[in-house]
Amino acid sequence: MPEVPHVVVVGGGVSGLTAAHRLTGLGTTVTVLESTRSPGGKLSASALAGVPVDAGAEAVLARRPEALELFAELGLSDRIVHPGRGAAAVYSRGRVRPLPKGQLMGVPGSLRELARSGVLSWPGTLRAGLDLVWPRTPVRGDVPVAAYVGARMGAEVVDRLVEPLLGGVYAGRADRLSLESTLPQIAPMARRDRSLMRAVHTSLRGRGASPTAAGPVFASLRGGVATLTDRLAERLGEDVRTGARARSVERRPQGWRVHLEDGEALDCDGVLLACPAPEAARLLADHAPEAAAGLRGVDYASMALLTFAFPASAFPEPLTGTGFLVPAGEGLTIKAATYATNKWPWLAEEIAAANPGDDLVVVRCSIGRAGDGALERSDEELTAAALADLTTVTGRAAPPVQTRLTRWNHGLPQYAVGHADRVERVRSAVHGQRGLGVCGAVYGGVGIPACIADAGREAARLAGTLQTNSHTHRGGDADGPNQQGVNP
Repeated sequence: MPEVPHVVVVGGGVSGLTAAHRLTGLGTTVTVLESTRSPGGKLSASALAGVPVDAGAEAVLARRPEALELFAELGLSDRIVHPGRGAAAVYSRGRVRPLPKGQLMGVPGSLRELARSGVLSWPGTLRAGLDLVWPRTPVRGDVPVAAYVGARMGAEVVDRLVEPLLGGVYAGRADRLSLESTLPQIAPMARRDRSLMRAVHTSLRGRGASPTAAGPVFASLRGGVATLTDRLAERLGEDVRTGARARSVERRPQGWRVHLEDGEALDCDGVLLACPAPEAARLLADHAPEAAAGLRGVDYASMALLTFAFPASAFPEPLTGTGFLVPAGEGLTIKAATYATNKWPWLAEEIAAANPGDDLVVVRCSIGRAGDGALERSDEELTAAALADLTTVTGRAAPPVQTRLTRWNHGLPQYAVGHADRVERVRSAVHGQRGLGVCGAVYGGVGIPACIADAGREAARLAGTLQTNSHTHRGGDADGPNQQGVNP
């Protein structure tokens, strides 16, 4: 009787768990290897003020369908929540100012709204307006975000709007990030349109006059977006193995063998690497050297999240809006602050219920830009810096009642110029090896919906290449004795 194909998935973050979930739905058995003590990767939550609060990503882009569809598939639809009323802002020129209306990832679509926001100086605003009258800027191939947007609208638009927004996604620098890969909405405009500002205006007008015409931009889950990976791991059960690091991958006549650090060996029909680029490069070195070389060229940025529970009375005025971004030149250490209990009404409700008589607010501060060295500071120094910055911006006058610091070292891949071509070369080399695949944030996008989509595509491709009459067994193969638990 033909055997069901078996795939080892290396990496238990949202990409690896999603891929494993998809593979099981395609009639494939799986083993997920996660090197840390718990699955979930960058999606994790822990208690703050008695309530689970995300310690990594806190939301998904709701205008992409993949995450919401997976929520529904996993029976989580009743937990879907959206941000409360209130807008994000930017701390610019010594004040918190509203983000200009009609902007797309920081690129303004209205000179009037840009001027009204006050984010830029008057010279900076007038410089941005030159985009409306200047001839087209030819774009041939991929270029840095700062090179194109700066040429059209000037350095202040890049420094005070575009880079702070990109920093929240990539923790990267606009002078290094790829226009094609990090601003895929803007890249076609750069190739097609004379005025970038008019192109953004036309694009946003096509979506509807109201920013909410197409529904909420973001969504999360009551209990935290980390509930997603919790549910995926729960569905997979014993197929998820934690504290299990892959030491090497061996090509066998009838499939693959994955050697673990503890000496155990797993035989399988396919291997899907859903791990960071350096780890994937190490495992691919003997089988797809061109792919390994490409992955070794991907840089990563580190970041830290400081989550505070404050008495509401710590602030001289109630916190308004959902938080603020911070451009690099403002002299602050934090790059953003989120007023979590303003942004997520469910969180405010549950914290109030868990702390009767205490009026608490939760604020998340993000620290870390590629190359800024901020993460070299101690936990105590980072905490003190974030609190000092909150004092500067909000007038905070009392200490937090609880603090949580989470470091994500080398957590965010940097999509440098030429990244899309790099990914194409990597995947071409990997797909040349039957039964081998890669997925994750380094390939198709760093957001949760993008990771889900990429994992689903790669799982389907890999399952399609595996024959259902595989002769590979979990405990052994046709050309050798049972190697389960043996380091040959």
